[in-house]
Amino acid sequence: MGRILAIDYGKKRTGLAVTDMLRITANPLLTIETTHLLSWLEEYLKKEQVDTIVIGYPRQMNGQDSETVPLIRACEQQIRARFSRIPVVEYDERFTSVIAHQAMIAGGMKKKNRQDKAQVDKLAACIILEGYMEQNS
Repeated sequence: MGRILAIDYGKKRTGLAVTDMLRITANPLLTIETTHLLSWLEEYLKKEQVDTIVIGYPRQMNGQDSETVPLIRACEQQIRARFSRIPVVEYDERFTSVIAHQAMIAGGMKKKNRQDKAQVDKLAACIILEGYMEQNS
């Protein structure tokens, strides 16, 4: 059984999270510049067995797609074409950044560290992954 990898796509930065091999826990992995995402995936997928890629799709309160969805769809198409053996799943990521900030506060993270958007992005990817795992358990 392989890992599940979650992507919190952003215009500038993309947060990534991954499960352990047994798919018991979701762990924040890293935040990278979005322009490097596909090359990073290429290298990561050579080293690690990943069975599913989950991409967060931001929706508005009324259920409509947010303004970044066209960029996410383009990225998803590239991922599907390049890594066709791995299923790609969309997951509604509404409120994940808000939840990530709340988790940072609850965990006692200092304000300066909470302002680091890279921390928020990889934690948001982890929240996407946890939600997906919960929904599919």
